[in-house]
Amino acid sequence: MAIAVEVSFHGAEATLDKYFEQIKLMGTGPEGAHPAPGCLFHWITSDQGGLRVTDVWKTREEFDRFANEKIGPTSEQVGMPKPQIKFIEVDNFLTAGS
Repeated sequence: MAIAVEVSFHGAEATLDKYFEQIKLMGTGPEGAHPAPGCLFHWITSDQGGLRVTDVWKTREEFDRFANEKIGPTSEQVGMPKPQIKFIEVDNFLTAGS
């Protein structure tokens, strides 16, 4: 039984400048400041093909809610290209100790 969901995005031609502008508009921040409700893990990297984002969310519903309320509207606002999104059920995850 899955305990979470991995959400992977690939945004061709997306830039880090647009990403940082977008997270500021969403009220989230770099290096774990103000994480999105329900998001357990967020990682982003850039390459010549755009941005790659990997998230782990408690549930698909929590991701969908945040995407509809924050990601979608702010993506349009900053001109972020529409990404390809892939969902995979997560069977286990580990977190760093305090």
